[in-house]
Amino acid sequence: MNSSKTKELVITALFIALTFVATMFINIRLPLMGNGGLVHLGNLPLFLAAFMFGKRTGMIAGAFGMALFDLISGWTLWAPFTFVIVGAMGYVAGLIAEKVPGKKVLVYSLAIIAAVVIKIVGYYFTEVILYGNWVLPLGSIPGNIMQVVLAGIVVVPLVARLKNKVVQIN
Repeated sequence: MNSSKTKELVITALFIALTFVATMFINIRLPLMGNGGLVHLGNLPLFLAAFMFGKRTGMIAGAFGMALFDLISGWTLWAPFTFVIVGAMGYVAGLIAEKVPGKKVLVYSLAIIAAVVIKIVGYYFTEVILYGNWVLPLGSIPGNIMQVVLAGIVVVPLVARLKNKVVQIN
Protein backbone atom coordinates (compact mmCIF):
# COMPACT_ATOMS: atom_id res chain seq x y z
CA MET A 1 0.00 0.00 0.00
CA ASN A 2 1.49 3.32 -1.00
CA SER A 3 1.74 6.43 1.17
CA SER A 4 -1.19 8.18 -0.52
CA LYS A 5 -3.58 5.25 0.02
CA THR A 6 -2.44 4.90 3.63
CA LYS A 7 -3.06 8.61 4.26
CA GLU A 8 -6.53 8.36 2.67
CA LEU A 9 -7.38 5.32 4.79
CA VAL A 10 -6.22 7.00 8.01
CA ILE A 11 -8.13 10.23 7.26
CA THR A 12 -11.30 8.33 6.40
CA ALA A 13 -11.05 6.20 9.56
CA LEU A 14 -10.47 9.33 11.63
CA PHE A 15 -13.59 10.98 10.23
CA ILE A 16 -15.68 7.82 10.77
CA ALA A 17 -14.59 7.91 14.42
CA LEU A 18 -15.20 11.67 14.76
CA THR A 19 -18.67 11.35 13.21
CA PHE A 20 -19.53 8.46 15.52
CA VAL A 21 -18.27 10.23 18.67
CA ALA A 22 -19.98 13.54 17.83
CA THR A 23 -23.24 11.67 17.21
CA MET A 24 -22.97 9.44 20.28
CA PHE A 25 -21.86 11.85 22.94
CA ILE A 26 -23.10 15.27 21.84
CA ASN A 27 -26.84 14.83 21.32
CA ILE A 28 -30.22 15.96 22.60
CA ARG A 29 -33.52 14.17 22.01
CA LEU A 30 -36.24 16.66 21.11
CA PRO A 31 -39.59 16.18 22.90
CA LEU A 32 -41.73 16.33 19.76
CA MET A 33 -44.39 13.98 18.40
CA GLY A 34 -43.35 10.64 16.97
CA ASN A 35 -39.66 9.97 16.95
CA GLY A 36 -39.17 13.66 17.65
CA GLY A 37 -35.70 13.75 16.23
CA LEU A 38 -32.30 13.46 17.78
CA VAL A 39 -30.21 16.60 17.46
CA HIS A 40 -26.50 15.80 17.43
CA LEU A 41 -23.21 17.21 16.16
CA GLY A 42 -22.32 14.22 13.96
CA ASN A 43 -22.99 16.26 10.84
CA LEU A 44 -20.11 18.58 11.71
CA PRO A 45 -17.28 16.08 11.04
CA LEU A 46 -19.30 14.65 8.14
CA PHE A 47 -19.31 18.02 6.37
CA LEU A 48 -15.68 18.71 7.26
CA ALA A 49 -14.75 15.38 5.68
CA ALA A 50 -16.82 16.06 2.54
CA PHE A 51 -15.57 19.61 2.05
CA MET A 52 -11.92 19.03 2.93
CA PHE A 53 -11.32 15.55 1.52
CA GLY A 54 -14.08 15.02 -1.03
CA LYS A 55 -17.29 13.17 -1.71
CA ARG A 56 -15.93 9.68 -1.08
CA THR A 57 -14.54 10.51 2.36
CA GLY A 58 -17.71 12.42 3.26
CA MET A 59 -19.89 9.53 2.15
CA ILE A 60 -17.93 6.85 3.99
CA ALA A 61 -17.48 8.91 7.17
CA GLY A 62 -21.17 9.75 7.37
CA ALA A 63 -22.52 6.34 6.42
CA PHE A 64 -20.31 4.29 8.70
CA GLY A 65 -20.01 6.80 11.56
CA MET A 66 -23.72 7.39 12.03
CA ALA A 67 -24.85 3.84 11.21
CA LEU A 68 -22.38 2.60 13.84
CA PHE A 69 -24.03 4.98 16.31
CA ASP A 70 -27.42 3.47 15.45
CA LEU A 71 -26.11 -0.07 15.94
CA ILE A 72 -24.47 0.63 19.29
CA SER A 73 -27.06 2.96 20.84
CA GLY A 74 -30.23 0.93 20.42
CA TRP A 75 -31.46 2.47 17.16
CA THR A 76 -30.48 -0.71 15.29
CA LEU A 77 -33.54 -0.76 13.05
CA TRP A 78 -32.50 2.67 11.73
CA ALA A 79 -28.91 1.68 10.81
CA PRO A 80 -29.49 0.59 7.18
CA PHE A 81 -31.55 3.71 6.48
CA THR A 82 -28.99 5.95 8.17
CA PHE A 83 -26.20 4.29 6.20
CA VAL A 84 -27.89 5.19 2.89
CA ILE A 85 -29.29 8.62 3.84
CA VAL A 86 -26.22 10.00 5.57
CA GLY A 87 -23.91 8.41 3.01
CA ALA A 88 -25.89 10.25 0.31
CA MET A 89 -25.64 13.49 2.30
CA GLY A 90 -21.84 13.20 2.50
CA TYR A 91 -21.49 12.25 -1.14
CA VAL A 92 -23.73 15.02 -2.49
CA ALA A 93 -22.22 17.68 -0.19
CA GLY A 94 -18.72 16.66 -1.27
CA LEU A 95 -19.73 16.51 -4.94
CA ILE A 96 -21.19 20.01 -4.83
CA ALA A 97 -18.10 21.33 -3.04
CA GLU A 98 -15.84 19.74 -5.68
CA LYS A 99 -17.79 20.49 -8.87
CA VAL A 100 -19.80 23.69 -8.44
CA PRO A 101 -17.81 26.78 -9.34
CA GLY A 102 -18.10 30.00 -7.39
CA LYS A 103 -17.34 31.55 -4.07
CA LYS A 104 -16.70 28.69 -1.65
CA VAL A 105 -18.91 30.07 1.13
CA LEU A 106 -21.87 30.02 -1.25
CA VAL A 107 -20.95 26.61 -2.65
CA TYR A 108 -20.65 25.11 0.85
CA SER A 109 -23.97 26.70 1.81
CA LEU A 110 -25.59 25.15 -1.28
CA ALA A 111 -24.12 21.78 -0.28
CA ILE A 112 -25.60 22.14 3.23
CA ILE A 113 -29.01 22.95 1.74
CA ALA A 114 -28.82 19.86 -0.50
CA ALA A 115 -27.84 17.73 2.51
CA VAL A 116 -30.75 19.00 4.61
CA VAL A 117 -33.17 18.15 1.80
CA ILE A 118 -31.73 14.62 1.57
CA LYS A 119 -31.99 14.23 5.35
CA ILE A 120 -35.58 15.50 5.58
CA VAL A 121 -36.87 13.44 2.64
CA GLY A 122 -34.86 10.34 3.56
CA TYR A 123 -35.85 10.23 7.22
CA TYR A 124 -39.44 11.24 6.51
CA PHE A 125 -39.92 8.20 4.25
CA THR A 126 -37.93 6.02 6.65
CA GLU A 127 -40.37 6.90 9.42
CA VAL A 128 -43.34 6.34 7.10
CA ILE A 129 -41.97 2.83 6.45
CA LEU A 130 -41.17 2.12 10.11
CA TYR A 131 -44.31 3.65 11.66
CA GLY A 132 -46.83 3.11 8.84
CA ASN A 133 -48.06 6.68 9.30
CA TRP A 134 -47.75 9.73 7.01
CA VAL A 135 -48.34 12.37 9.72
CA LEU A 136 -46.22 11.21 12.67
CA PRO A 137 -42.88 11.66 10.81
CA LEU A 138 -43.56 15.39 10.44
CA GLY A 139 -42.47 15.74 14.10
CA SER A 140 -38.88 14.83 13.19
CA ILE A 141 -38.43 17.50 10.54
CA PRO A 142 -37.56 20.38 12.93
CA GLY A 143 -34.81 18.33 14.59
CA ASN A 144 -33.40 17.21 11.25
CA ILE A 145 -33.30 20.78 10.00
CA MET A 146 -31.80 22.04 13.26
CA GLN A 147 -28.90 19.57 13.33
CA VAL A 148 -27.84 20.13 9.71
CA VAL A 149 -28.21 23.92 9.88
CA LEU A 150 -26.26 24.01 13.16
CA ALA A 151 -23.46 22.00 11.55
CA GLY A 152 -23.52 24.30 8.53
CA ILE A 153 -23.27 27.43 10.69
CA VAL A 154 -20.11 26.02 12.27
CA VAL A 155 -18.55 24.29 9.24
CA VAL A 156 -19.01 26.83 6.43
CA PRO A 157 -16.87 29.59 7.96
CA LEU A 158 -14.44 27.09 9.49
CA VAL A 159 -13.68 24.84 6.52
CA ALA A 160 -11.83 27.38 4.36
CA ARG A 161 -9.44 28.16 7.20
CA LEU A 162 -8.91 24.47 7.97
CA LYS A 163 -8.48 23.59 4.31
CA ASN A 164 -5.61 26.07 4.04
CA LYS A 165 -3.93 24.47 7.09
CA VAL A 166 -4.34 20.94 5.70
CA VAL A 167 -2.79 21.99 2.38
CA GLN A 168 0.19 23.40 4.30
CA ILE A 169 0.63 20.09 6.18
CA ASN A 170 0.75 18.05 2.97
